[in-house]
Amino acid sequence: MTSAVAEANAVQPSFAALVARDSDGISLARETVDASFLPTVSGPSVTIAVEYSSVNFKDALAITPNGGVVREYPIVPGIDIAGTVVESTSADVAVGQRAVAHGYDIGTAQHGGYAEYARVPAEWVVPLSTLTTREAAAIGTAGFTAAMSVLALRDAGVTPSDGPILVTGASGGVGTVSVDLLSAAGFSVHASTGKEHAADLLAGLGAHAVIGRLPEDPEAKPRPLGRADWAGAVDCVGGKTLAHALSTVRYGGAVAASGLTGGAQLSTTVLPFILRGVSLLGIDSVQLPIDKRRAIWQQLETDLRPQRLDALTTEVAVADVRGTLDNIAQGRVTGRTVVAVAGGFD
Repeated sequence: MTSAVAEANAVQPSFAALVARDSDGISLARETVDASFLPTVSGPSVTIAVEYSSVNFKDALAITPNGGVVREYPIVPGIDIAGTVVESTSADVAVGQRAVAHGYDIGTAQHGGYAEYARVPAEWVVPLSTLTTREAAAIGTAGFTAAMSVLALRDAGVTPSDGPILVTGASGGVGTVSVDLLSAAGFSVHASTGKEHAADLLAGLGAHAVIGRLPEDPEAKPRPLGRADWAGAVDCVGGKTLAHALSTVRYGGAVAASGLTGGAQLSTTVLPFILRGVSLLGIDSVQLPIDKRRAIWQQLETDLRPQRLDALTTEVAVADVRGTLDNIAQGRVTGRTVVAVAGGFD
């Protein structure tokens, strides 16, 4: 594939962007900007006409005072970018390709997907083959993290015949996609959530059982070892929930941990590790090298493709995304929300 650079007018002279600014609190408003608003990239770059982005907890933190994720304002939030390449100085990414980009500094230190155009280093871009840009955005960072979690459990030797798998925070973005992927792979999935209204959705995604938040009594002193219930777990919560999962996984099992909505502190003992041989698998989708990132996306387009993506996805126009960001910050969003950017500012 040869390097390709689109014509100079590929990026319109002016375009719409949803810009967060820090002035007496964080504001988020539509602005009309020009091409100079796009970042200057050292090395090969790719400019994408954004069609879809998505809503993630980190996007909500980007517009929260002292949210801790944005290095400097102004910033265009949207840690997921999905669209069509309109400019490229890379031999690996061609103009006209559908592509997705997420992780790294997108939406936190560099403008993200809530704009009609986005420019990123070419080494952050994943060309798409069979997924549409909407499907790629629906998967996004959350679904990619779910895929990493499922693959980590599989690589740790956890199989469906070993017993049930626990998914905590199951009604969220990572959780719902994890339930879908695990059930499709033949696992008996027990989905833990505090949202009773999500039970039908989780059952429709293939959960064998839907249970409440764990531990059942969050004020109780954690037990070093509990009843061995699970062959493994995908934990999207952290804190006491992760400690509970570790203490209730069977001998030789594993827990893939990616979340901290339940807290960053982990109060546990070494007993699950030295008496049951339990593995704690850390999942980070932000800095994953591009070769591994592209390999996982290739699996998401083939054998690991989510089977019930439409059922767990809702859509909002970028012009109306503020309300959804507020809701996800308050824990009121279920599943995945794609953000329609192309035409979404109208």
